[in-house]
Amino acid sequence: MNTKKLLLGLAVACFGMTRLSAQEAQPLRLSLEEAQQYAVEHNYTLQNSALDVKKAEASRWQTISSMLPQVKAAFDYSNMCGYSIPMQGMSIAMNPSGTFSLTTSMALTGAQVVGAMISNISLTMADITRQQSIQETKANVRSIYSSILVMEETVGLLDSSVANMEKLYQTTQASVDAGAAEQVSADKLMVQVATLRNSLSSTKLTLKALYNSLILVLGTDVNTPVELTTKVGDLLDLDEAASLTTTGFNIENNYSYRLLVQSEKLSKDQVTLAWMDCTPTLSVYYQYSNKTYFGKDQGFNMTPPNMIGASVSLPLFQSGTRWAKIKAANISLQETRNSKAQAENGLRVQYSQLCYDLITALETYKIQRQNLDVTRRVFNNTTEKFAHGYASNLEVTNASTDIITAQSNYIQAVLTAVNAYVALEQLLGL
Repeated sequence: MNTKKLLLGLAVACFGMTRLSAQEAQPLRLSLEEAQQYAVEHNYTLQNSALDVKKAEASRWQTISSMLPQVKAAFDYSNMCGYSIPMQGMSIAMNPSGTFSLTTSMALTGAQVVGAMISNISLTMADITRQQSIQETKANVRSIYSSILVMEETVGLLDSSVANMEKLYQTTQASVDAGAAEQVSADKLMVQVATLRNSLSSTKLTLKALYNSLILVLGTDVNTPVELTTKVGDLLDLDEAASLTTTGFNIENNYSYRLLVQSEKLSKDQVTLAWMDCTPTLSVYYQYSNKTYFGKDQGFNMTPPNMIGASVSLPLFQSGTRWAKIKAANISLQETRNSKAQAENGLRVQYSQLCYDLITALETYKIQRQNLDVTRRVFNNTTEKFAHGYASNLEVTNASTDIITAQSNYIQAVLTAVNAYVALEQLLGL
């Protein structure tokens, strides 16, 4: 009876482990949009960008809180170990005493006010950087996703080509064995089969590396298999991509330009901050004290229970240090403005170039897609003729080489079009 229970327990445990393994091996099925959203939610770089925004927010409140009242409580105890003060034939005992005090103070300077303004700019820049990181991550996902789909399609094409060439080689070798063909014909086909197999193996290795890159960008577990549900034909809407070149360029939407605008504001505030060294500092405080003596004689308490105070300090002379600091801040501001103007011109030129690149890439993509379709039909037709003795070995070899070249050109055309589309999209801040 115990043996049956033990076997039943082991069976249940094995079944549970099997189900757990099956659950762990569940693939992550993602469309292009789902993959981009998944990366936004799980990518470690984006998580750090979000933390940078929180850090900037904490720094801003730290600056603001320095201008608010600060409250401090203190208690001190003193004991003169029985010492007494002789005075006019009398002895005044110095009893142990304790003092509780509560102090509220506030100091306000122009530099603190400007520092709060600078903290706001830093927070804005951190948020813009986060949005830019999201855009770059989505673009990276699209690029890798597209490369994977194209490579998978290429693997399928190469598999079909290898199968056809192996069939031709076997048929030719059988003709050689029967004395109906020369060995050199079979050898040439064998070399062509080896070439296609090598191309197929190389493509599969590239495909594996792309999947690994996608997993890293997504931020998912490295052991999680990923399945892509979007089709190659749905990657690039030609009409939508072409319309992107006619939308116009609003430079205010570009993240890099927005960062430069904030940098200019930051430089202006740095000039103001330098001037704040010439402004006064205002300090106010209130203190409550309660002194207690421990002993029979309470002693003479000279500590006032309430006290308020205020002070104003004005810097007068620092041997030209302030003026040098102000001059340096103004020079930095001019440099920032020059960089901004140069970047603005560069972005406008880049927009024109990227529009041209996208239009060219789309035309090339159309041509290479048609070329691949024609080359595939020629290859199938040539192999069919060769099987019936109507095509030469050289024609088959040329057709095989042509389809490999066409596939390579098609891959490059798709990726170039996708990358051109992504680059223009990023520039426009979409």
